[in-house]
Amino acid sequence: MAGNTFGKLLQITTFGESHGASIGGILDGVPSGLSIDIESIQSELDRRRPGTSQLTTARKEHDIVEIFSGIIKNEDESLITTGTPVGFGIQNNDAKSKDYSYLKNAYRPSHADYTYEAKYGLRDIRGGGRSSARETACRVVGGAIAKQLLFAASKVEISAYVERVHDISVPFPPAYFERSVIDENIVRCPSKDIADRMIQRIEDVKNTGDTVGGSIVVVAKNVPSGWGEPVFDKLEADLAKALMSIPAVKGIEVGSGFSGTLMKGSEHNDAFRTDKVGKVNTETNRSGGIQGGISNGEEIVLRIGFKPVSTIKKEQNTVNRDSEEMKIIGKGRHDPCVLPRAVPIVEAMVALVLGDHLLRQRSARL
Repeated sequence: MAGNTFGKLLQITTFGESHGASIGGILDGVPSGLSIDIESIQSELDRRRPGTSQLTTARKEHDIVEIFSGIIKNEDESLITTGTPVGFGIQNNDAKSKDYSYLKNAYRPSHADYTYEAKYGLRDIRGGGRSSARETACRVVGGAIAKQLLFAASKVEISAYVERVHDISVPFPPAYFERSVIDENIVRCPSKDIADRMIQRIEDVKNTGDTVGGSIVVVAKNVPSGWGEPVFDKLEADLAKALMSIPAVKGIEVGSGFSGTLMKGSEHNDAFRTDKVGKVNTETNRSGGIQGGISNGEEIVLRIGFKPVSTIKKEQNTVNRDSEEMKIIGKGRHDPCVLPRAVPIVEAMVALVLGDHLLRQRSARL
């Protein structure tokens, strides 16, 4: 199905299910001669990997990426891309399919059980199959390569952090933070005091068998002006599609977002100016680095809202395949809050979009 492929010139296709033998993907369109750091790719996967703290699912996966094609050793033993599709895979080693046998005839509330069956006439009950967030590990691999392409081409850097868990949020506006600051704590919030409160909230909710959501901020810096393809492939439109494709995402804001609707135009407009070397920039950045669907050279700032994880260990009302009402209690291994592990996924999807638009901008001019 076409829905398993994303992008135009930099194109990723993913495959695999949560409890299949493996997951993987193909990243096509990567230019030849790009120096590749495999350890950096693995580092991104390690950030998303389950079982790394008390805030994540207990599923233990090593998530070691294997590169099958598109990358070779250079004369100096470094790795470079060949320009052909980069194929990769990740083994599933800790699937416990029996945990999901209770779902043979039941639909979990707010899950994809009912909708997948409505679409395909059947579903893979083992961990949600293709609808599982397990698939996002493949996006992280593709995004890690896109990050290296973006930095090599334009020094673009992308950083995301957890801004809010439930009703606990950081007291400052969106900003760019170095990864070392974000990863100082297991919830990936750049404020230690707020992070401690977030961690306690997640643990408290987990102990009651419930879950919580929240929001993530992502900032991309050094994005040149001119990226974006109006009218239907505006930069924020492609970013919105990419981020809304992440499991549990329910909303996205660009720049000022919904708070901007409370302002007048005179309050919201980003006034232009020139710096000491004559470069055009803006005094404020309520546009979030995008105007008219095209990057303007300022930091791209996005906020992404995540709903609470649907699997809860509390009794809920549902129906079975015969439309009979019944009760259900969630089983298996699940995150009480997806946000800490979603940070590298958000960065990956932004990188894939920006990498695609980098290549499209190259093709737009002689």
